[in-house]
Amino acid sequence: MVKKDEIVPVEVFSGTIWEAGMVKNLLESAGIETFLRDENTGTLAPWYTAPGGMGSIKVIVSSVDCDNAVLIVAEYEKNIQAK
Repeated sequence: MVKKDEIVPVEVFSGTIWEAGMVKNLLESAGIETFLRDENTGTLAPWYTAPGGMGSIKVIVSSVDCDNAVLIVAEYEKNIQAK
C-alpha cells in the first residue's frame, strides 16, 4: 500500500512512440522529469505491452508532479482532438 507522502512513479499517458515522445517533450519543457516505459518492446512488439498493441508506450512521472502533468497531457489531447 502506498503511503500518502511516498513518492512513486505514475503513468500519465500511453500511446505510440511518436505520441509518447511529444508528451515527454511537453512535460520536460514544463520542468517535469519523465521517462518512457516499454519504449523498445512497445515499438518492436506492442502486443506484449498492451492489449491489441494500442497505447504500448507509457509516459511516467513522479507522483509529486502528477497533477501538473495530467493538466499538460489533457491540454495536449484537447489540441490533438481539435485538428
